[in-house]
Amino acid sequence: MIGYRRAMVMAALATATAPVALAQTQPDALAKAFGARETVISASISPDGQKIALISAGPGRSTRAYVLEAREGADLTVAATATGKPEYLSRCNWVASDRLACKIYGESRYGDEVYGFSNIVAVDAAGGNAKLLSQRRGSNALSFDFRGGDIVDLLPGEDGAILMSRSYVPEAKIGSLVEKRLEGLGVDRIDTRTGNGKRVETPTKLAVDYISDGIGTVRIMGLQEIKGTGYSKGTYKFLYRPQGKSGWDDLSTYDVRDNSGFYPLAVDPQQNIAYGFEKTNGRDALVSIALDPSQEKKVVFAHPQVDVTGLIRVGRDRRVVGASYVVEHREAVYFDKTANALVKSLSKALGNKAVHIGDMSSDGQRVLVWAGSDIDPGQYYLFDRAARKLSPIMPDRPELAGRQLAAMQSVSFKANDGVAIPAYLTLPPGKESAKGLPAIVLPHGGPESRDEWGFDWLVQYYAARGFAVIQPQFRGSTGFGEQWLMQNGYRSWRKAIGDVVDAGRWLVAQGIADPVKLTIAGWSYGGYAALQAQVIDPDLFKAVVAIAPVTDFGDRLRRAQYDSSYLVQQQRMGTGPEAEDASPSSHAAQFRAPVLMFHGTDDGNVDISQAKIMQSKLTGAGKRSRLVIYDGLAHSLNDSDARADMLQQSADFLLAAGK
Repeated sequence: MIGYRRAMVMAALATATAPVALAQTQPDALAKAFGARETVISASISPDGQKIALISAGPGRSTRAYVLEAREGADLTVAATATGKPEYLSRCNWVASDRLACKIYGESRYGDEVYGFSNIVAVDAAGGNAKLLSQRRGSNALSFDFRGGDIVDLLPGEDGAILMSRSYVPEAKIGSLVEKRLEGLGVDRIDTRTGNGKRVETPTKLAVDYISDGIGTVRIMGLQEIKGTGYSKGTYKFLYRPQGKSGWDDLSTYDVRDNSGFYPLAVDPQQNIAYGFEKTNGRDALVSIALDPSQEKKVVFAHPQVDVTGLIRVGRDRRVVGASYVVEHREAVYFDKTANALVKSLSKALGNKAVHIGDMSSDGQRVLVWAGSDIDPGQYYLFDRAARKLSPIMPDRPELAGRQLAAMQSVSFKANDGVAIPAYLTLPPGKESAKGLPAIVLPHGGPESRDEWGFDWLVQYYAARGFAVIQPQFRGSTGFGEQWLMQNGYRSWRKAIGDVVDAGRWLVAQGIADPVKLTIAGWSYGGYAALQAQVIDPDLFKAVVAIAPVTDFGDRLRRAQYDSSYLVQQQRMGTGPEAEDASPSSHAAQFRAPVLMFHGTDDGNVDISQAKIMQSKLTGAGKRSRLVIYDGLAHSLNDSDARADMLQQSADFLLAAGK
């Protein structure tokens, strides 16, 4: 009987593996405008303040690094490109006034597994003299490590040199005495013009992170703690280097399973302290610890209602100047008076929009700032402090210029047990009140995440199509303290998904949503929540859209068994009957709403097997379901054409459900 059932399951999966063709109705102008990725993904300014580097989304899934003179209306020069098949550019840092170090990343499928990779490459501002800075892999490598490393220190004042972490694997060849024994993550000082390196920190097998003081000295090392089985304990041990010494002393232990302990993020060399996050009264606070034998600990900033979640840093030495948190909107507390005055004056000049300092020249006189809001996708500006001039550089989403966008408002609703659940409600553009609209409940991913006030391309598109969209910050979301987080949104799924379902009931009770046009959609954990809501109330939502959803805990844990995080994943998701009950695939027979799923073949976060299993279970149970597969794309569907197609198909599907 077991063999028969396995054969039937495999046959069903085989029918679901072929990529589904794009919609017969091609994306219209609206879907293309909202599906287009950011024109500016990241931006940086050269040490002398004369040039700006922009990472921009190109056609389809491509990315480009542009360089332009730091002035309004300057022409663009292409310094580097990546096709997105599978390489993407994420950021270029200036290592000299004429040279960049750029991060490349991607994911690729090899057989049944998807592997992520990254590399750091240096290139002249004019586009020449490209050098791979990440450690090269020899043909005799005895293992694999696809980490390309990260820039640890830009070494302000030095021309073209950086400190960067690099991963090493041992190498050997049969019949040869030549071998390399270094293994793990270390730190090298790299001349980015020649690619030559000098070892600063010997590679350590369990090292996962290094933090410098911003002026050339590595002060903190993070180690992953491993059980004898080879699996991670779920804890990280941090060591610090006392000033003027070469050895390491214990600093802290951080446990990812309950988020306990001090997690360092930055070092202030003048005060000789480490900044990081640690729970205080059940909420994350910004804490400092002295990097000396006293290890004096101080709470730098804590909020009485929510977690402190952001560390604000400026300059080439990444100096800490403040912290941020979210109650309804993200708010900042600055410890540096100059930075505080700068942000306040710029926000006022830009119509009280949210303002973030992006980068600044070595002398601090020329500053890149970003400003945006819920109805403004955002724009980078160059502020010249001496001239007191603010110049626009490039908008994030020029395709949406002149289009009226929808305001996002903070609301709350009562869950079934009486607890008030915060949420964001977005009505179609121009509507201050609404009755009987088609509506979407849109739970966020994670689940250890949360939504924030601001521009959201997915929400804005659905609003433009006439939907009211609610984003519930259900119990299991982060940012609201450990009691709100519970175990997490998987282990405590009935409470988390119950809150999501109650968001839909509230829309109907308020008269905002037409009950026959109430739908649900989500991405990643949000897709899981959209599917699992059918278990709580299969009659409430009239259609379900799930993008890259988690659907089957057994398959997910099976795939994790060769990963060091296996035991942590077990604890996070549960095992046995508990995990089966929490899996949407176990409840396919209960579904009453039609389902539309989207998934990329090279998703290393949630393997496409999850959507295929769900599709098999739903079709096997005689339910209405369709799976759209995008070849070569990862979890974020980082392709403008695919995103436009997904937007068009999903909105058409959700609107059709209410007819």
